[in-house]
Amino acid sequence: MNSDLFVGGAGPDYSTQQYMSLKYANRHGLVAGATGTGKTVTLQIMAEGFANAGVPVFLSDVKGDLSGLARAGDPTHKLHTPFTERAAKIGFTDFKYEAFPVTFWDLFGEQGHPVRTTVSEMGPLLLAQLLDLTEAQEGIINIAFRVADEEGMPLLDLKDLQAMLVWIGENAKDLSLRYGNVSSASIGAIQRRLLVLENQGGTKLFGEPALALSDLMRTDADGRGMINILASDKLMGAPKLYATFLLWLLSELFEELPEVGDPDKPKLVFFFDEAHLLFDDAPKALVDKVEQVARLIRSKGVGVYFITQNPADVPEDILGQLGNRVQHALRAFTAKDQKELRLAAQTYRDNPAFSTEEAIREVGVGEAVTSMLQPKGVPGIVERTLIRPPSSQLGPITVEQRSAIMAASAMAGKYDTLLDRESAFEILKTRAATAAAEAEAAEAAIGKAEEQAKAAKAAPEQTPSLRDFKNARRYSAKGSTARRSTSSRSTQNEGIGGAIANVVIKELKGTTGRRIVRGILGGLFKGR
Repeated sequence: MNSDLFVGGAGPDYSTQQYMSLKYANRHGLVAGATGTGKTVTLQIMAEGFANAGVPVFLSDVKGDLSGLARAGDPTHKLHTPFTERAAKIGFTDFKYEAFPVTFWDLFGEQGHPVRTTVSEMGPLLLAQLLDLTEAQEGIINIAFRVADEEGMPLLDLKDLQAMLVWIGENAKDLSLRYGNVSSASIGAIQRRLLVLENQGGTKLFGEPALALSDLMRTDADGRGMINILASDKLMGAPKLYATFLLWLLSELFEELPEVGDPDKPKLVFFFDEAHLLFDDAPKALVDKVEQVARLIRSKGVGVYFITQNPADVPEDILGQLGNRVQHALRAFTAKDQKELRLAAQTYRDNPAFSTEEAIREVGVGEAVTSMLQPKGVPGIVERTLIRPPSSQLGPITVEQRSAIMAASAMAGKYDTLLDRESAFEILKTRAATAAAEAEAAEAAIGKAEEQAKAAKAAPEQTPSLRDFKNARRYSAKGSTARRSTSSRSTQNEGIGGAIANVVIKELKGTTGRRIVRGILGGLFKGR
């Protein structure tokens, strides 16, 4: 049998086998169709084909059905007979039930191994998209990243970013002179968005140990590619978090993987389910980022496949780069639906045997209109294709089965324990504690100096000794002069001591004292 990925049977009687060339599988693709037309099964059989070819796969499981990839199909299932008949009809002679190597992941750490990244790795652009920030607020996020980098304060989790924003607010005047206006209102708005994200469970996304991309690109002992399944049923409740995480993953792959040109097969295939979530209300900067990654990541050996209900959900600039296509039925109930259906049909290379527009409207469940890249990357003629049956289980596995697979996984224990090393939050906290202690010591020193000055000013005059009284008569003639001299010296000493005390107190209370305190407190707001 052909070593390429077998998709199904094409032609009038579905006897012509339709393949996806592994050599061109990194030129991306599209799986589209209305709800209930068979997109999930198509995604399942494509994941099986890539895994058997030794290509690791990453996909999101929105409904939980794809967990069945971890177990072999059931011969007693109600669809066993239809599947067997379909396999015979399309010439799928190697059809058999089998399980595939699967690793479960979950941002919330409940249905899979925890998946984390750091705030620094996420970057200001994606973080601003995640928080839905305005241009001014995004500017402050960029300032936070810049200052954290210059000050040597890693931004690892949300509390690091929150502490950095507080620091920026306290030093807004100085920072505004260098980076532009820093508004306390904008900082407050960002902090509120971070609080919302925290309440939605977003804190579990940020932290360490961060996900190592190499753990997504493994093969099993038999050389089959690992199928990485991200549990996304709960994640869909926070669509911004879902889309931003998957886009971050693509960006990291693009930045870290080396150039490989045109390999014989992809190094990794990435399936982006519910792709419309990525583009709904997305700013132009983000769409441009997706387009850039989709255009260039091909040379890194990564194929990206978007799964959505309608091709119109994907911007045209990105849609034009999706060479391998599986189009399930589209329903045209409104004038807008009919227009979108015609536009979808126009993106295929016509087949003189049938109308593409009518075929997209008429194909049944398990059927699709397909077009795969041919040698030299030429789009193939559109074909009506009966999708092959899956070898793995249809539908989800049980909680106990999932737990057993997770316990036996090579990833068990690697990401389970959250690390909290010194970062921006701890550094700023230490600086604050040190500055507070120094300020307290300075205040105590000033108070002690004031007390000493007061004591010196209030000291009693020197009392004449007993010998002076015994000799009083001897010097009676000079008594008045001696008294006047003693009184004059005492007054002079008191005047000098009081003057010095007054100067010390005045200086400590005045500009010099304030400078001392400011100098000590300034340690909180300066760099290392």
